[in-house]
Amino acid sequence: MKLILSRKGFDSSAGGCPSPVFPDRTFYTLPIPDSRSRIAYRDIHHNGLNVGKLVANLTGDRRGGTRKAHLDPDLIADVYPREAGWRPCLGQSGAAQGHLRKQQVGVGDLFLFFGLFREVEKQGRAWTFVKQARPFHGLWGWLQIGEVHCIDELSASDLRWARYHPHFHGQPDGGNTLYVASDTLQLDGRSTGLPGAGVFDSLQDRFRLTAPDATSTTQWRLPACFFPESADTAMSFHSNLARWSRHGEHCYLKSASRGQEFVLDTIGNPGVVSWLREIL
Repeated sequence: MKLILSRKGFDSSAGGCPSPVFPDRTFYTLPIPDSRSRIAYRDIHHNGLNVGKLVANLTGDRRGGTRKAHLDPDLIADVYPREAGWRPCLGQSGAAQGHLRKQQVGVGDLFLFFGLFREVEKQGRAWTFVKQARPFHGLWGWLQIGEVHCIDELSASDLRWARYHPHFHGQPDGGNTLYVASDTLQLDGRSTGLPGAGVFDSLQDRFRLTAPDATSTTQWRLPACFFPESADTAMSFHSNLARWSRHGEHCYLKSASRGQEFVLDTIGNPGVVSWLREIL
């Protein structure tokens, strides 16, 4: 099984700010803007919140709710109206999909999504970032691949439930791909009892990637099992061993600031699979 650490959600370059972590440690990963999407932020709801109002609060853009959202990966059933047969899914295209294809990512492999987050608080009726809180990278959800579809090769009658998805409304792209979640999550061929895709209930410390004392969000602390013994066994985009250091039960990584999909083959690395079973 390949593990893909997949960067998704608002950040300084896409959206302009981190996604919010609420006072009770629940969170919502804000979908990045996409002018070609048919979904407005105000059409999305999560835990009683209108995401359009949340975006307007956090970005300072009064029209934020009317802007279009790239709802992808789309993992939570009740945030948006669904057609019968809907399943959690992820779209990918361009260079990022080219990298996944080169890494031979396919059915049974596991996306573990991470993004940029920062604590928020309520001031009056509006949500605002906590001034002293620093942004950090954190894990927020997963999707194990059950099906892979080349979107531009689908007929008009295929995957009718997915036609809302923004990857069905962009420019033609031979690599435009939809990854549909498996029914259940399996690790080492054994069922975990979990669905094939989902999000964590809250952002606990064990989901944090940015090291506690880091001066940059890209300075990560990972379990020691991620430490590569050679460039060939390193996570993709991180074969330069100077990026890595090991200290006891942890290793530290200066993660790549560019790139969406970081791929690691777990074959021969049971420690990573054990870590996945623990956090999931």
